[in-house]
Amino acid sequence: MDVVLLSRLQFAVAVFFHFIFVPLTLGLSVLIAIMETRYVRTGDETYKRMAKFWGKLFIINFTLGVVTGITLVFQFGTNWARYSEYVGDIFGSLLAIEATVAFFLESTFLAIWYFGWKHLSKRIHAATIWVVAIASNLSAVWIILANGFMQHPVGYVLQNNRAELKSFWEVITNPYAWGQFFHTISSSWMLAGFFVLAISAWQLYRKFETDFFRKSFRIAASFTLLMAILMVFTGHHQGRIVAKYQPLKLAAMEAQWESESSVPFNLFVIPNVKEQKNVEALPIPGLMSWLSHGSFSAEIKGLKSFPKEDWPPILISFISFRLMIGLGVLFVVMAGCAFFFRRKPEMPRWLARLLVWGLPFPYIALFLGWTLAEVGRQPWIVYGLMRTKDAVSPVPAENVLISLVAFVLIYSALGILDVYLLQKYARKGPDPAV
Repeated sequence: MDVVLLSRLQFAVAVFFHFIFVPLTLGLSVLIAIMETRYVRTGDETYKRMAKFWGKLFIINFTLGVVTGITLVFQFGTNWARYSEYVGDIFGSLLAIEATVAFFLESTFLAIWYFGWKHLSKRIHAATIWVVAIASNLSAVWIILANGFMQHPVGYVLQNNRAELKSFWEVITNPYAWGQFFHTISSSWMLAGFFVLAISAWQLYRKFETDFFRKSFRIAASFTLLMAILMVFTGHHQGRIVAKYQPLKLAAMEAQWESESSVPFNLFVIPNVKEQKNVEALPIPGLMSWLSHGSFSAEIKGLKSFPKEDWPPILISFISFRLMIGLGVLFVVMAGCAFFFRRKPEMPRWLARLLVWGLPFPYIALFLGWTLAEVGRQPWIVYGLMRTKDAVSPVPAENVLISLVAFVLIYSALGILDVYLLQKYARKGPDPAV
């Protein structure tokens, strides 16, 4: 058994399961804040019921997200002690700010919001959910700044056999991290929009609480379409950042073996890693060069231009990238359909089915994006600075295997609980109007 592989698998299980809850938290908090703001402005009690109903689902998701997130921090000490020792001066400071500032604000004001309906004025109460929404997304800022340092390390100096903080300003203005943040946030907000659309469409098709869910659907339809379009632009922007700072990842994403100029974007590609060539069809001339560098004649470095020991897993990177692009196009179409039918008196059966059965797709797309970000960075845990094999803790592989199995079992139980609770309260619908 390989302790590096087992440690990577354990962290992957923990982080991906935790990430099931994160994007919905980021986006649904904003949607709830919008709904309650409409209640304050219009006095329409339906919007108040909406905030309470979607808030109940938010709290279920948030609570399980907190539980699963706690284990991630401990793994840096148990499984990745050498990494923590080497870059903890930088990485640890960002995580500390996230926990003591953003998460503290988020959890505190969420409690005030939940228990304060009868004790706060309408405006003050609405302000508390906006604090929750801002703090949730501020939490994502610090987490992604930490990950951005791993992708593109800046603001450090090598001394005392470790990377020590030299410029905190460089760390928090890291262009790679901010590209990641805006793409992640737009994708997460879009996911939350599809979550509201799916439940609303299903209830509208059942003709249950039609006024309530029609208003929820209208808010979410406009919100989701905007986020889906924004996600395309932020994804394109992040692609150019990858091309600038991680050209090897770009080559893996496209299975680009040779360095070339005026590289086309092939709509159909089957990579052959063994022979280091592709089966390609339907090329769009120069498009990949333009997408990556803003010029149809720009050069893209191929995998063969880099040492083979630095290559990331090619197929995983390529497939993740291609599927993510395809799903991104699908999301714009789905959101566009929802926007078109948002004011129609009847919910078409095909649209209700599309939105309900399509709800897992935004989650899959987000997982694919982070798979590409993390797997495409290998074999580096901090790009160009520290290799993953050098970052693992000196612990017996058997110990890691036991904890990995425990994580899988516990997280499976939590996942079943989350689906059960969300489905239960989504089916039940809002509390009756007073």
